[in-house]
Amino acid sequence: MKKLAITGITGKSGRYFFQYLVENETFILEKWKGIKLNIRDEKKADFLTEIRSGIPIEYIYGDLHRQDVSDELLKECDTLFHIAGIQESINLVNSGIRNGVKRVILVHTTGIYSKYKKAGEDYRNIDARVSVLTKKHHIALTILRPTMIYGTMTDHNISFFIKMVDKFRIVPTVNGAHYELQPVHCADLGRAFYQVLMSPEKCNNHNYILSGGEPIELREIFETIAKNLGVKRKYFSCPFGIAYTGAWVICLLTLKRIDYREKVQRLCEPRIFSYKKAARDFSYAPMTFQEGVIKEVKEYLMEKKKRQDHGRRMG
Repeated sequence: MKKLAITGITGKSGRYFFQYLVENETFILEKWKGIKLNIRDEKKADFLTEIRSGIPIEYIYGDLHRQDVSDELLKECDTLFHIAGIQESINLVNSGIRNGVKRVILVHTTGIYSKYKKAGEDYRNIDARVSVLTKKHHIALTILRPTMIYGTMTDHNISFFIKMVDKFRIVPTVNGAHYELQPVHCADLGRAFYQVLMSPEKCNNHNYILSGGEPIELREIFETIAKNLGVKRKYFSCPFGIAYTGAWVICLLTLKRIDYREKVQRLCEPRIFSYKKAARDFSYAPMTFQEGVIKEVKEYLMEKKKRQDHGRRMG
């Protein structure tokens, strides 16, 4: 019996994934004699030691782009679950080949479907390379592709929108924000990761989109956030052409050090993806954005109150 290697366990979805592993430790220990976790920032790993578990856990510290770190992580492992970033996938798959790994699960992105060159091409090239490598060496491969991830104030996605809606009485948008997205809550991803891990007979050599419960316009996202914040907001719409021209001007003035051109393009790109295959194979059933954002807004309001209380004490 070998071990299970996991990266990205301290991230948003990784933390939920870890909870499922601990809650189901009996089933985990039937398949693996222990878990090896890659940790880049020791300070973020404090929560791991607070959770009691009968699963033997070994921590491998360091950056995954280093071959010695990836090899140490995958030594004596037969399964890799990689959450920590698509840019490290090729290096990890090569380390898996050197160490005799038999199954690889990679968390990539629906960004491969973007029509914009940089956003899509880089991701498609990585997907293609890992597919060739794993097929050549007879490794079972599963690629998971989440949409925009949210659920905590560290998500860098919806958390930005929450701060913006709270700060501005008039919220700026591009083309009225009338384009649909399908954000996925990190708790739904953590559950899906566990379901995929424990379903090799169904999930090996398949790829899955992990999107949110249903499509929602960005304008409705703003309105839902405002409702949960208890505020009313108006919206200012900037035509795409003007916004994109502005991004070009900033890019030229900063000699490309600040380049928002592709971000503006992708901001107006509909990102709706069906999770039907995941629902069929491992009963994936994500929550809607209206359900998922409630807790994140509460987290934001609590943090805001703490800052205000601290400011009053200091004043």
